[in-house]
Amino acid sequence: MKHSSRPDTPCIAVCSTALGDEVCRGCGRSSQEVAMWVTLDEAAREPIWQRLEAFWAKQGCEPPWLRR
Repeated sequence: MKHSSRPDTPCIAVCSTALGDEVCRGCGRSSQEVAMWVTLDEAAREPIWQRLEAFWAKQGCEPPWLRR
């Protein structure tokens, strides 16, 4: 089941993986996760979403996809 506060992707169009970063400064996904996102089903995306939500919570920040 899709989480109601989640968009289709955590991307906020500030992708630093295209500039060579291993982890995107915009959303927090790895370059591999960014590249594979469109091929992943909801079940494969869920642990990524959970990791990203935990990461941003630990930083004391609202996830960037909720700020746009």
